[in-house]
Amino acid sequence: MAGNPAADSNKGKAGWALVLVSSALMAFLAYWESGGNQPILTVYADRLAGGLPTVCDGLTRHITDVPMVVGQTWTLEQCHAETERAVRKVQKQLLQCFTREPPQAVFDAATSHAWNNGAGATCGSVAMKRWNEGKWDEGCKRLQFGADGRPVWSYVRTGKLNANGTPQMRFVQGLANRRGGERSMCEAWR
Repeated sequence: MAGNPAADSNKGKAGWALVLVSSALMAFLAYWESGGNQPILTVYADRLAGGLPTVCDGLTRHITDVPMVVGQTWTLEQCHAETERAVRKVQKQLLQCFTREPPQAVFDAATSHAWNNGAGATCGSVAMKRWNEGKWDEGCKRLQFGADGRPVWSYVRTGKLNANGTPQMRFVQGLANRRGGERSMCEAWR
């Protein structure tokens, strides 16, 4: 069961006791990935992710090994089971990046960020660097804004290139809103 500390604690890294698949995290993912209602049971092409087949509460080939084809239908039971398994997988990847035990709220926010951007991106982020320095608030802020105060992690590729050959990016308000939600979740560590 999600959020059961006895079943989902991580004691494998220096005695840390974080809850994997916490109920707060699962509710957060459901809200941002499927509107907080029932998971999306039909695989769809996520237009913000370049048509990436997506199902349930944001499952993609990047976080699950289960094949999916646009138009395929999943059961609610499949969604719940595979989402929990995939969240654990992402969280175990993140645990390798933290050098000090994060507060549960920070860990949950980092998990949402990794769910949306990839564990590698979260592990390599300025937010992770700040958390590993013990600067929890600064790390939380870096989920949403760069040092210059401009939004970060709120852009998608347009498919075009700039004159200098770099990918052209487009700001997406929904992603900026999610980053704000992650920051709020993260700052609940206080």
